[in-house]
Amino acid sequence: MSNFEIVWNKINEILAQPLVNIIARVLAAILIITIGIKIAKIIAKKYESSKSAARLNKTVRSFLKNVLAIVLYVTVVVCALVVLGFELSVFSAALAAVGVTIGLALQGGLSNIAGGIMVVAFKPFELGDYVEAAGVSGTVTDIGIFYTTLTTSDNKKIVVPNGTISNTVVVDYSTHETRRIDFDFSIAYTSSIEDAKKVLLGCAKSDSRILTDPEPAVMVTAHNESSVGIRLRVWVKNSDYWDVNFHILELVKVNFDDKGIEIPYNQLDVHITK
Repeated sequence: MSNFEIVWNKINEILAQPLVNIIARVLAAILIITIGIKIAKIIAKKYESSKSAARLNKTVRSFLKNVLAIVLYVTVVVCALVVLGFELSVFSAALAAVGVTIGLALQGGLSNIAGGIMVVAFKPFELGDYVEAAGVSGTVTDIGIFYTTLTTSDNKKIVVPNGTISNTVVVDYSTHETRRIDFDFSIAYTSSIEDAKKVLLGCAKSDSRILTDPEPAVMVTAHNESSVGIRLRVWVKNSDYWDVNFHILELVKVNFDDKGIEIPYNQLDVHITK
């Protein structure tokens, strides 16, 4: 007799019992699932805030909390099935029989579990880091068994499969305390390069958020068709990156205008020969 036939016979055996007995078992199973899931959530949260969990890295702690929650959920469901009349041996046999089928259907899920383990083990990033991966970017808010959740700067939630993250290039912008900003500008060939350098360095020195070690630097980067490329390179704290970026862009334009330094439009000189 196959495992499926065993389960089917067990279901028929349960249904053959008096209606009152069946209703009582079903209500008891529903009660176990309802209360059990709530208790499982409380236990998972208690574990995350426990002293033993506090010794762990916050990324590992979050991952283990999710694993513990799923194990508890499965335990609650098994208990409910036992109350309904299923024996553990029958349930195990049925689970083993469908395990291969489910495994084949959930190959992506299994790769995500493996990816989650790799993320926790090798720590390419941690909770709270701002990362770019799989074509998206955001702050890591959760690392689950199957998925990693990012929150974008405009407060969008992005869920990325762990299998994808573990097999792609990850850029972590939060690893180091400081970041470099490169500002690229164009000035006309008729404008003075030295004057432009003084303006750019003056703008950098006027912002106290820009670090003095390494010092701001200015260099000519290109001779374009209608302009000279010039770059301002500064270092800032990670938290100041975007504020400094927007401030310097505005400040340079205002100062270029005051000093008569032209930012040229794209242009083409046409020479007509008789």
